[in-house]
Amino acid sequence: MGAAPYASGKLSVICTPIGNLDDITLRAARTLEEADLLACEDTRHSLRLLQHCKISHKELISLNDHNEGDKAPFLAEQASDGRHIALLSDAGAPTVSDPGFRLVNACIDAGVPVSVIPGPSAVITALAGSGLPTHAFYFGGFLPVKSGKRQRLLEEAIERDATSLFFESPHRILKTLAALSELAPDQPICVARELTKKFETYHRGTAASLLEELQPGPVKGEITLLIQGTSEKERKQALRKERAAKFS
Repeated sequence: MGAAPYASGKLSVICTPIGNLDDITLRAARTLEEADLLACEDTRHSLRLLQHCKISHKELISLNDHNEGDKAPFLAEQASDGRHIALLSDAGAPTVSDPGFRLVNACIDAGVPVSVIPGPSAVITALAGSGLPTHAFYFGGFLPVKSGKRQRLLEEAIERDATSLFFESPHRILKTLAALSELAPDQPICVARELTKKFETYHRGTAASLLEELQPGPVKGEITLLIQGTSEKERKQALRKERAAKFS
């Protein structure tokens, strides 16, 4: 038997398709139908999803990075008054490089039950299809625009004993690959583009080879960049080679 419905309101955090609308889950579609109010990163985008699910006559409210601070208390109050609020971003999981963190915390502070409806994830999809190690991974969100901060994160990714994943703009990916090629040209990486969409592509190889492959450009679509880390064993081997070369 399923859980009994809450006597008071609640917040449902709904993971939505990252490209292919057919990836919406049955549970997510049912929750969208049941909710009293949908808090959407972009109401126009969410309307297309609702139409795909054949759901109509829903009350929608915009909740984005610019207005979440003002609207989160109001929505938490609505849930406290017994309304079922559904939170959805344009793609993937709300709060993960998307709005929603402040609303979730406002509901927690108000004692409102919070439930997450799992679903598509660009991070897990890219990791599974990359061919890079999956025993452990680190997700760093969007790479910084400033080159200094970006360089530091790339250096950390190379040294990390895990696969690192970042979201990157198609307008900056070539600069990022050039930086990686200078740091570690032979480092295995993957550039995953347009996941779940018609032109889904995995570019696999070394930092230097993918820079050469994509250099003609332009590179289009939403991008997840994956960087294989350097294991402790590999670090020790490199250190031994360095010492041997020094005393040879």
